[in-house]
Amino acid sequence: MRRIGFLAGRSRPTPADPDPYYEAFVDQMRRLGYAEGKNLAIEWRFADGRYDRLPQLASELVKMNVEVIVTHARPGTQAAQRATSAIPIVMTAVGDPVGSGFAKSLARPGGNITGLSLPVGDLTEKHVELAKALLPDASRVALLLNPASKESPNLKSIERTAKRLGMRIVPIRARNEDEIRKGFVEMTRKGADAVVITGDAFYAGEPTLLAELGIARRLPSIGWYRDHVRTGVLMSYGPDTAFLYRAAATYVDRILKGAKPGNLPIEQPTKIHLAINRRTAAALGITIPRELLSRANEVID
Repeated sequence: MRRIGFLAGRSRPTPADPDPYYEAFVDQMRRLGYAEGKNLAIEWRFADGRYDRLPQLASELVKMNVEVIVTHARPGTQAAQRATSAIPIVMTAVGDPVGSGFAKSLARPGGNITGLSLPVGDLTEKHVELAKALLPDASRVALLLNPASKESPNLKSIERTAKRLGMRIVPIRARNEDEIRKGFVEMTRKGADAVVITGDAFYAGEPTLLAELGIARRLPSIGWYRDHVRTGVLMSYGPDTAFLYRAAATYVDRILKGAKPGNLPIEQPTKIHLAINRRTAAALGITIPRELLSRANEVID
């Protein structure tokens, strides 16, 4: 029986609201020969958006002497790093792992952490550009940020991008469901034409809420996650997150078979996926420009 830990800042999935990313991880582990309850035990730990709980949850996993800890995003990875320098850590969806102090280099991490990174800031700026392509007359774009996270994109750089396009950024900070609801009210009050949802780990687990609020407030929403678009968010532009979790399972397998994490290069996905929900566009009374539709990898009708 192999025992691994899984640490995430987001909410715990439920049978009524399953998570395609975690399912992708478990499915890939199964394909690699590991079945939960037979030869694999996964200790799941979720902070439910309370990032201050991550250090305690990471310590729990260390005390359980798991063989590998899988983490989501920078907050979870940082908590695991502070909890142990001995247990291998496989990170997913971390922007700038070298600058964050998780690795010496992408090619040779050198410590007990490896996994998959993301170009966080660049994509958020691209989301702002997509908002302008979608709504040429837009003058204000709300930016949903989690103040509890230390992995927020570079706001000044995003504001420069918006200014170049003739728009203003309206920062909206929200760390839980209640603040997200209030944040959408504030976006409307401040005259935002659209909202860009940053790739925060907590937001990743709130597709239904974000989709419902965007439609209710008639705010076109653009974010990172493909499954959000399937739920009703208007548009996403980012890597296939399910791929990241499948790749994380491959890292776990190699480590369980004896590979040292410091010798396993950190991967950065090169394929970026554009998804558009045309049903949501119709509900918002928006016509998606033909140019965007032609670029989309997935259009939901």
